[in-house]
Amino acid sequence: MGKRIGVLLSGRGSNFEALAESMSAGRIPDAEIAVVISHRGGAPGIERARARGIDARVIPSRGLERDAYDRQVVAVMREKNVDLVCLAGYMRLLSPYFVKEYHGCIVNIHPSLLPAFPGLEAQRQALEHGVKFTGCTVHFVDETLDAGPILLQAAVPVRDDDTVETLSERILIEEHRIYSEAVRIVLEGRYRIEGRRVIILNAAEAAKKHV
Repeated sequence: MGKRIGVLLSGRGSNFEALAESMSAGRIPDAEIAVVISHRGGAPGIERARARGIDARVIPSRGLERDAYDRQVVAVMREKNVDLVCLAGYMRLLSPYFVKEYHGCIVNIHPSLLPAFPGLEAQRQALEHGVKFTGCTVHFVDETLDAGPILLQAAVPVRDDDTVETLSERILIEEHRIYSEAVRIVLEGRYRIEGRRVIILNAAEAAKKHV
């Protein structure tokens, strides 16, 4: 039986689509997206998921405490037998309850080289700070914003004439590439965590880990 992924998104869902394409193409083998959830009814990613025949649900968050909302989301994840939760442009901070329920099984993609420029508008932060390189990071999610152990990163040069839009476009290309790679590594168990460091394993090392 293949691994089952649950995706949380707030907007257009381009990273969700990149993951879906990678599964269809066999770059993430033996896996499927079991459900896509958004707290926003108008999120384009929900319609994109439905167009692919994927179970896509809107769970409105307005008026709910973070813990109460996340209990609804986790209930759906359990219902769908989700093995790994992937955040794809999800603009909500997960509650301690959610992180505990899926401890070590939640990953996120962020458009900067963490720990630099966490939070919102990372590309604008990079430009305003005057850095020469930025990029994107796939990391495990803990209770602290954009602070979990780092799985993969990709660097993107910052050009003198860059705008937030042009820089975001080039970072997004790398996001799509490394998110799929990172998800495959996690699903195959080809990693171990030492403190804050994520050590990527080859197939032989991963086999020994599971003996």
